This record gives sequence, structure tokens and C-alpha cells, in this order.
Amino acid sequence: MPRAILTDIEGTTSSISFVKDMLFPYARRALPEFVAEHGTEPEVRRWLDVVAAESEARSDQQIVETLQGWIDQDRKHTALKALQGMIWQAGYEDADFTAHIYPDAAPALRRWHADGLPLYVYSSGSVPAQRLFFGHSDAGDLRPLFSAWFDTEVGGKREAGSYRSIAAAIGRAPQQILFLSDVVEELDAAREAGLDTVLVDRLQDYPRPREGELANGHARVTGFDQIQASDGGSS
Repeated sequence: MPRAILTDIEGTTSSISFVKDMLFPYARRALPEFVAEHGTEPEVRRWLDVVAAESEARSDQQIVETLQGWIDQDRKHTALKALQGMIWQAGYEDADFTAHIYPDAAPALRRWHADGLPLYVYSSGSVPAQRLFFGHSDAGDLRPLFSAWFDTEVGGKREAGSYRSIAAAIGRAPQQILFLSDVVEELDAAREAGLDTVLVDRLQDYPRPREGELANGHARVTGFDQIQASDGGSS
């Protein structure tokens, strides 16, 4: 029986298309003006310098172009995710958009929280971006449901060590944690670390069902309403 639930965001609680078609283009368009206005602020400068150190970019314009290229490649880079989160904050606060949440996800999260199950988030998006996402969701402010947040500063999502670190951080044995994700390779890493796993295989994001060998031995559901958190499996 799980004592805690750890969930991914994109493709799991929320649609991939919202991130790809709304958030990424928004950040890409806003980057030049954002860097021009905020590039001297210490936290922004820190991440811009990280990009410069890991690329051939020497000017802010080149850094912006590098970041836009990384967005186009959907690169999971911590500096990019941090800067995107800062940009998205303005979009959320100005009500340019709200974050998509699958209709079955919010009720399940609220039910698990009410049942006393601690909930945690692990996403490639930065922790501030995660908080913004759940704070401005279609289902309202869901932040109070979660006990802690993790991003790639704890390690890559396809690395077993990341899940061991999360288990240690929340004070749980790995086998007491149920991890929900749409990415089989992430679930593989979590299973290697000892976590229980469920593949969330949403038809809107994955028209070809990933059953049998494609699920690689992970329990499979098409929505949160099929997850029985009392026993960590699927109905």
C-alpha cells in the first residue's frame, strides 16, 4: 500500500499539447523582451551565464537565440526551465492562460489528499514553474494539495538515483511511494530505485495504446480515476 504519491505533470496530470502549443511558444516569443528587461537581475543573470558557459553564446542576443533553439528541441535543461518559469509567471498573473488539468486528475488528487496520502510533484519544469502551474490551473489553486516539489536539480528523470534522492528527501522507503508518469523510461528508473509505478497512458496524448511489451511491465491506466491508491494498483 503506498504511503505517498509522486506525480509527473506533462502527459500525466495535464495534456502535452498545452505545454507544447501554449507554454513553449509563449516563452519563445517573450524571451527577447524578458532578457532585455531583466537580464541584469542576479537570478536571471545566473541562469543566462549558465547558458553562455555551456554554449558558444557570448552576447545576450546569442543567449536568447540559444534558448529559443533549446525550446524548439524541447531540451530538458535546468537553466531553460528556470527562465521559462519566470516568463510564464507573468502570463499566469496577467490571466493570459490557465494551466490545463485533466478532468479526472484534480478530483483524484483532492481525494488522495483528503485520505491523508502525501502528494509530491517531480517534473522537468522548474519548481517555481510547477507551483505556478498548479496555482493557476483550470481546476483552481491545487498547490495546497502537495507537500513538496522536485525538478531536475535533484537529477534526471530517467536516472534511478533521482528517485532514491526524492525518497530520502521525503523520508519514505522507496517501496512506499507510487510514481505516476506517462514516460516508460522514467517509470523504469523509478522501479529500479524501488518505487511502485503506474503508466498513465492518456489517449489524447498517446493515440496508440501502450499495452503489453510497450508498457514494460508497469501497471497501465488511461486516467487517474482508474488508480486505486489504497493498493497502489489500477482497477
